[in-house]
Amino acid sequence: MPSALLPDALAPLRADPDSAAILLDIDGTLSPIVQHAGDANVPEGTRQLLIAIARRYGLVACVSGRQAKEARAMVSIGTISYIGSHGAELLRAGWTEPTLDPAVERWARRVQDFGREADTTDLRRRRVRIEDKGAIVGFHWRGAPDEGAARAAVDAIAARAEQAGLHTHWGRKVLEIRPPVRIDKGAGVIAFLDGAQLSAALYVGDDATDLDAFRALDQLAEDGQVGQVVRVGVLSEDGPAEIAEEADVTVEGTEGVRELLAMLIAD
Repeated sequence: MPSALLPDALAPLRADPDSAAILLDIDGTLSPIVQHAGDANVPEGTRQLLIAIARRYGLVACVSGRQAKEARAMVSIGTISYIGSHGAELLRAGWTEPTLDPAVERWARRVQDFGREADTTDLRRRRVRIEDKGAIVGFHWRGAPDEGAARAAVDAIAARAEQAGLHTHWGRKVLEIRPPVRIDKGAGVIAFLDGAQLSAALYVGDDATDLDAFRALDQLAEDGQVGQVVRVGVLSEDGPAEIAEEADVTVEGTEGVRELLAMLIAD
């Protein structure tokens, strides 16, 4: 069940929805975590709630490690925006193509080349799956027959990437190889909300990558761009402890998120 504090926490958003922003992670938040990322989907009940939220609130966006177009295809709502590739891409509502941070774009080919070189027979034998995220390449070991051996292989990839001058970022049983420039959901949220004067903003997420978005909202509040911020942590069995520690309020899994969305549109 949602925290008993949730209705009070959502009150500033519900009081003035036209000047409020609703920002939501996808995997582990809107969509349950699955063994293979390609099998993930947003339940229809959740999607219908999002459609209603998009009609009521001033700004609505999904923030994802997936590429922006993939995120939009997964959620299947064209009237909201998508911040993809952990903040490197922005696909605003109604746009046909996303924009990519120019600093990231300059490094994209080197990251892609590294990913192809790392895709060895040994890696495939250990069932480490590679995910192409454009300027980011992910290495997943969730569900590998020997997760310890798979993680060791991924550790070696991380060491090589750092030696090559690339950045590494760890998530829930995934390593991401990134350009050596700032890429995080916090930077994406700040770029998306640039120039907006908001009475309140909500961010909901479940993983370490979402902590940057939590902190970005705090920064925007300090700068006077957002009146009140609400950081909601989605609890799960293998989620980071920091999510609960830094959140204003928590919910249990994707079911808890669905109840939160229903509260946002309740009369």
